[in-house]
Amino acid sequence: MADFRLDNRVALITGASRGIGEAIALTLAEYGARCILVSRKIQGLQQVKEKIEHQGGSADIFACHTGNMAQINDLFEKLDRTFERLDILVNNAATNPYFGDMLKADEKAWDKTNAVNLKGPFFMIQHAARLMEKTGGGAIVNVASINGVRPVPLQGIYSITKAGLISMTQAFAKELAARNIRVNALLPGLTQTHFSEAIITNEQIYSYAVKQIPMGRHAQPGEMAGAVLYLVSDAASFTTGACLVCDGGMLA
Repeated sequence: MADFRLDNRVALITGASRGIGEAIALTLAEYGARCILVSRKIQGLQQVKEKIEHQGGSADIFACHTGNMAQINDLFEKLDRTFERLDILVNNAATNPYFGDMLKADEKAWDKTNAVNLKGPFFMIQHAARLMEKTGGGAIVNVASINGVRPVPLQGIYSITKAGLISMTQAFAKELAARNIRVNALLPGLTQTHFSEAIITNEQIYSYAVKQIPMGRHAQPGEMAGAVLYLVSDAASFTTGACLVCDGGMLA
C-alpha cells in the first residue's frame, strides 16, 4: 500500500506564511511531519504555526530571507543545533517583482528575481543535503512553475528563473540519488496567491489566461499540497528528477 505518513520526520518549508507554502505546511503536518516554517518576516508565520498546533501538529518558525546567503547559513546552523536532522525540504519561497516587457526591465529586478528564485534554492539544497546525509537521506521538492516550460507574456524574468529551477531539480536529482536524497519539482499553473493577484484581479488578463486552461478556472493553494505530499513521502520512493504538473491541463 502507498505510504503517505510522515511521522518522526522534520520538514522545512520556505515561503510558508501564506499561499501554496502555507497549504503545504498544513498538509505535511497533518500527515505527521514536524514542520519548520520559514519566511522573510516571522510575524506572518505565527498564524500558520497556530493552525498546525490547533490540528494537533507541531511547528517551529524561523525568519530567513532565502535570497541572502548570510541568513541561509545562520538558519541551517540553528537547525543543526536544534533538530540535528532534516528529512524534507520544500523550496517554495519565490518572488516576481517585475511584471512587464523584458526590454524595459532593469538590473535590480533581474538580480532580485534570480537571488530568491535560483540562488536561494541552490544553497538551501546544498545545506539541506548535508543534514539529510547524517540520517540516511531525504526528499526535496522545488516549487517551480509551468512558466518554466512555457513562458507567458509580461513574466519573462520569472519564467527564466523557473526554467532554471527545473534544470536545477534534474541536476541535483542525478547527483544526490546515490546519497538516498530524492529531488523533484512541482509545476503549478495559475493559482490564487499573492503573486497572481495582478492576473486574477485584472478582468482582461484573467479572461485570456483562463481560456488557456482546459478546466476553465484557476487553482486554490490547497490543490498543490497533495502533489507535494506524494513527492516527499515513501509513496514516491522511486521518483526523483520528476516534474509534477498541476495546471488544470494547460500544458496538455
